[in-house]
Amino acid sequence: MSIVKINVLTVPEEQRETLEQRFAARAGAVEGSDGFEWFELLRPVEGTDTYLVYTRWRTEEDFQRWMAGRGQAAHGGGGEQGERPRPAATDATLWSFEVVQQTGPRQG
Repeated sequence: MSIVKINVLTVPEEQRETLEQRFAARAGAVEGSDGFEWFELLRPVEGTDTYLVYTRWRTEEDFQRWMAGRGQAAHGGGGEQGERPRPAATDATLWSFEVVQQTGPRQG
């Protein structure tokens, strides 16, 4: 089964729009990666300043390959010239899970 990576981002209210715009500007950056299965950016609706970035991958190795290549560039580690913009998040934690059971809507 797949693996899930959830990046837990603490984003102050004044930085929310910036974070969402940065993700929108990167649309398409992960979809063509080998082993990529799903992405969602989850905005908090009440009582928290925590965004969740959900990605699902075929294997841990696929995720690590993406992180070493396209993922590193997408997160500002790709040897870009000039000053990088200030991060929108004030803290980040990566959670990792194995999918042990899944279901979807009934077909038909």
